[in-house]
Amino acid sequence: MRSERRYVAGLYARLDAERARVKEEYDAALRSKDETPVQRDVEVHARAREMRRLDVADSGLCFGRLDSLSGERRYVGRIGLADEENDYEPLLLDWRAPAARPFYTATGANPENLRLRRQFHSAGRHLVDFTDEVFGRPTGDERGDAALLAAVNAPRGDGMRDIVATIQAEQDEIIRLDHPGVLVIEGGPGTGKTVVALHRVAYLLYTQRERMERHGVLVVGPNPAFLHHIGRVLPSLGETDVVFMTPGDLVPGLHVTAEDEPEAARPKGSLRILDVLAAAIADRQRLPEHPLPITLGGVTMRIDAETAEWAVEEARASGLPHNEARAVFTEIVTYVLTERAIARIGRGWLTRADRDAWEQLRSELLTELAGSDTFAAALDELWPILTPETLLAELYESPERLRAAGADRGLWRADGAAWTVSDVPLLDELAELLGRDTVAEKAAEQAAERERRDEASYAAGVLDLLRLDHEEMDEDVLVRADDLLHAGALAERFVERDTRTLAERAAADRSWTYRHIVVDEAQELSDMDWRVLMRRCPGRSFTVVGDLAQRRSAAGATSWAAMLEPYVPGRWLYRSLSVNYRTPAEIMAVAAGVLAEFAPGLQPPESVRSCGVPPWSRQVTEDELPAAIEEFVREEAEREGTSVVIGPPGTPGAVTPAQTKGLEFDAVLVVEPMRILTRSPRGAAELYVALTRATQRLGVLHQGPLPEALTGLVARTPADAGNRR
Repeated sequence: MRSERRYVAGLYARLDAERARVKEEYDAALRSKDETPVQRDVEVHARAREMRRLDVADSGLCFGRLDSLSGERRYVGRIGLADEENDYEPLLLDWRAPAARPFYTATGANPENLRLRRQFHSAGRHLVDFTDEVFGRPTGDERGDAALLAAVNAPRGDGMRDIVATIQAEQDEIIRLDHPGVLVIEGGPGTGKTVVALHRVAYLLYTQRERMERHGVLVVGPNPAFLHHIGRVLPSLGETDVVFMTPGDLVPGLHVTAEDEPEAARPKGSLRILDVLAAAIADRQRLPEHPLPITLGGVTMRIDAETAEWAVEEARASGLPHNEARAVFTEIVTYVLTERAIARIGRGWLTRADRDAWEQLRSELLTELAGSDTFAAALDELWPILTPETLLAELYESPERLRAAGADRGLWRADGAAWTVSDVPLLDELAELLGRDTVAEKAAEQAAERERRDEASYAAGVLDLLRLDHEEMDEDVLVRADDLLHAGALAERFVERDTRTLAERAAADRSWTYRHIVVDEAQELSDMDWRVLMRRCPGRSFTVVGDLAQRRSAAGATSWAAMLEPYVPGRWLYRSLSVNYRTPAEIMAVAAGVLAEFAPGLQPPESVRSCGVPPWSRQVTEDELPAAIEEFVREEAEREGTSVVIGPPGTPGAVTPAQTKGLEFDAVLVVEPMRILTRSPRGAAELYVALTRATQRLGVLHQGPLPEALTGLVARTPADAGNRR
C-alpha cells in the first residue's frame, strides 16, 4: 500500500507540474507580441483547452494497475501522463489507449496476457485501498463484481457519474467500436446506454481528435434536466468541445414552451408536412388581384397579373430559396416596367437604334425604381421577404392559410408564435426553404464597410500623430510605429475578436455542422427531427441511444430500420445492452409486468443485483394523498441520496414521467399509476419509465384500484410508515 501511495502521489506531482507548465504557456501566449492576433488567439485557445483537460483529473486520477506475465507494470487513469525527463516513458495510461483495454476486457477464461489486475479506491487525491484479481487461479472469475456493485449501490448525487473505472466488457466493445456511420445502442432501463454513448464520444475524440476537434460533437437529450444530469460526464473525462442541446434548442434563439398534443405532433413529425411548408411559401408568392400602379419617369406603369406570373415562374425555376429568388422576381418585373416606360416616354423620338440614349434612360429609370417606396411595397406584397417564424406563426393562426396549404386542421392555434418542440424541425426546414434575407445582408455589409472606413480613418490620424511627435518618442515606440505598415493594419488591432469556445460558437449557429452527433432517447424523435439532425452532420456519424419500448411520442420511431435506412442505407449497426446495472431485481420484476402488457415480445434487462427492499403500494383517499406525498418527501430527506415523486400532469409536488426520462434516483414515489396508464395511447410506456427510475426504493400511491399489470407490490397501511426502510 505504501509504495502504491508513493506512486500515486508522484502522478499528482507530475500533474501539478504539467498544469504549471501549461499555465505559464497560456500566460505567455496572452502577452505575446511576436505573433499576429489570429495566431495568438489560436495559441491561447489551445493552451486553455489543455488546462481544462488537466483540471478534471484531480479525483481518481489513477484507478488501476495491470501486471503482465512478463513482469511489465502499467497504471491506468483518466488521462495519460509521461516522464519528460526519461524519454517520455509512460507513467499513466489514458483509459482510452489500446494498451489499457485489458483493464476492462480481461477475464479468467481470457486473461489477455495479464497476471494481475488491481483496482484502486480513492478519496480525492488520497489512495484509500485496492483490490486485486489474480488471473490463472482456480477461483479466478470475471472482473469487476466488487467495484461494480460498490458503484451501482452508492447513493446518487447531483448528476450522472462516469464509469471509467468500472466499464464492463460488453460496454467496452461498444465504446471502442470502429464504425464510421451510425451506431444504434438499444437497451432497457438501467443498462448504461447513455453513459456508454458518452464514453464512446470521449474515445472518438481521443482517437480521432484532429478530424473531430474543428467541428466538435453535439449531444441531443430529451430535456434540460437530462442534459444537466449527464453534463459532467464528458468534462470529467477531459472533453469540453461538446455542445449539449434538447430538440427544442436546435434553432438558436427560439423560446420553446411546450410539447404538442399527439393530434398536432403526429402530422408535424411526418415528412408529409414538407408539402404543407412548400405550399405555404407558394401561397405567399402572389399575383395581383388588380394591376398595381407604379409611377416611373413621369408616367404611370402597372404590374399586372401577366407580368407577375412570368416573374413568379422565372423565380421558381431558378431553384433558389424563396428570399434569394426574390432578386429574380424583381429583375423580371423591373425589366418589364422599364421597357414599357421607355417605350412610352420615348414615343416619337427614341428608337432602339439609339443605343446610348436608350441605356441612359434605362439607367435613370432603374435609379428611380430603386428609391421608390411604392415599388418596394408592391414587391413586398407579391414576393415578400419571409422569416421562418413569421411564416409558420401566420400559417397556424389562419384557417384559410392552413386550408390553402393542405394542412391538417388540428394545426390551428390562436397564438401561432407559442412555439412547441414539434415546431423546431419545421422552422429549421423553412430556414432552408426561405434562405437568406439578401436585402438585410447587403445593408449590414454596407454598414460594416462604413465602420471599417471610419476605423481606418481614425487609425490614419493616429499614425499622423506618431509621425509628428516622433522626436519625443523613445526608440522602442518608434520601432513599433514602423511596424505599422498602413492605417488598415492599425485598424485591425481595434477589431473585436471572437473569443468564444468552439462549443459556444457552434451552439449559436444554426448552420453549424458537427463531426459526430449523439442522440439520446432517440425513439422519441420524428422523421422531421431526423432531417434536422442529418443536416447538422453531413458525414452521417452518429451514436444513437434509445429503447423502443419506452417510446411515448406519437411521431416517434417504431423501428430503427424505418427511421435510418432512408438516410444511411446499409451504414448503420445495431448493438444491444442486456444487463441492468441500475434497477434492482425487486423493482424490475414490478416493471416487467407492465412491459409484458404493452410489449409482450420484449424481454426486460436482467438486473445484476437485489436491494433487499420490496416495492410497496398504499391506497389513500383524495384528502390523504397530499399528506402521504409529504411523508415520503420528509422521510427521504433524512436519507443520503436523491428522490423524486412522479405522477400524471397536475399532481402537486410531482413531475411527469416524461420529465424523468434518462434520469435515476435512489427513491421514487409513483402517484396514481392508473391515471398515467390511461391518459394517453402510450401511457403504458410512461408508467414503465416511471417505475424504472429507482435504484433502491420504490413506492406507489393510488386512490382507485391498481392496474392489473402492477404485481409484486407489498400493500402498506399508514401504520407501516414508521417501519419503512
